[in-house]
Amino acid sequence: MKLKLAGGAYLVSLVSILLTTTPAVAADLGGNCCADLEERIAELEATTVRKGNRKVALTVSGWVAEQIVAWDDGVERNVYQGGVGTSLSSNVTLTGSAAISNDVTAGFVIRIETNPNDPFTLSQNSDDHSDPGLPDFAFGVYPYETYWFVKSERFGKLSVGKLSPASDNASLLPYDASGTLFPANVVLFDPIRGFQLRRNGAPIVNGVSGATLTWGDIGNCTQIGVAGSGIGGDCTATHGNFVRYDSPVLGGFSFSTTWGEDDLWDVAARYAGEWHDFKIAFGGAYSHNTDESFVVPIPGTGRRDVEYYQLGGYIEHAPSKIWLLASYGYEDNQNDARVTNSDNHWYVKAGIKLKPFAMGETIPYGEYGQHNDMLSILAPDATGSRITRWGVGVVQNIDAAAMSLWLVYRSIDGEIEGGSSSGDLDTFRFVKAGAVINF
Repeated sequence: MKLKLAGGAYLVSLVSILLTTTPAVAADLGGNCCADLEERIAELEATTVRKGNRKVALTVSGWVAEQIVAWDDGVERNVYQGGVGTSLSSNVTLTGSAAISNDVTAGFVIRIETNPNDPFTLSQNSDDHSDPGLPDFAFGVYPYETYWFVKSERFGKLSVGKLSPASDNASLLPYDASGTLFPANVVLFDPIRGFQLRRNGAPIVNGVSGATLTWGDIGNCTQIGVAGSGIGGDCTATHGNFVRYDSPVLGGFSFSTTWGEDDLWDVAARYAGEWHDFKIAFGGAYSHNTDESFVVPIPGTGRRDVEYYQLGGYIEHAPSKIWLLASYGYEDNQNDARVTNSDNHWYVKAGIKLKPFAMGETIPYGEYGQHNDMLSILAPDATGSRITRWGVGVVQNIDAAAMSLWLVYRSIDGEIEGGSSSGDLDTFRFVKAGAVINF
């Protein structure tokens, strides 16, 4: 049996058998050597990962990513260790495929994510996951994706199961070739969602809802939740039970669409190519969600009707390795209980890929972004809000270990307009250092 790894290598069971049986063969050159070999083959087959049959090739891939964050909210300072956020957290992915014909293949994907200390769940009062009301993706070990697919080079790919919708990170993931995706992107992956807002050092309590407000309450997406469940810049982030179609790539262009979850549907278009000395990738997506209880129901109404538009792009000058990424998202909200009718966010980052060390590229960068009017229903008397964030960082690749290290400083400011919570917020700052190893 062969197990195909992501790097293309093969683990050949016979090599292991010969290595482990060498002492026995050296000691006994008699006629029972083959019987001993057959016995060892049986033992190995009983303890080795099996691929089920000899028609489906199995690939194992994934990564392990963890970081340390030192934060300062103006009153308290502390250091936490945790993951990098769902969809980027440590995982193991099994991909199977088999050829039906010269053009058609069938297969499956099972991605198991390990997310024991998601930064979404951290706060001033807890360095461990602290929100048992969140769904499974907030912490623990869980099936992130489980689906089958049929793919044709001429007609495209059909996928069915628990998977990512076409609009998931459509303004971010398909384009970010900067090498800085893990430490820096538009989504509020960092430990901020659960942290209390402060003004002059005191927590901010809304006078109508009575809730102690968090950064998640002003960085909230309505597509997937309305009460502090926002993640700022990826408003169709949650995987679900979908049917998805991806077209073939023609001239660098591709098209995708998804339907499911009673009901969410979306369309996305992407392009990747080169123009003179520039590498270019861009695209956009539209999604419409009317699922009454998609992740977080709307208290008192159960109604949800949200449209989300997003655009993004990446450009890199190949000779100099200078790059720029930008993304934009806009939500149009028709929810009964929504505070604002629309919200938006935008984000840019730029840097350069250097090679001062033989071990791999060194990538310094800077970033800036805003999240506007992304209010949750826990601030019902507010009329607007803003999160402004900027940061600098550096990523060091270690090619021999398929590893990236990062060191980042980020500063986050905010304000709430109108109502009992109105006013500027204390600055939240942090420094984080982490690494990811791919396999």
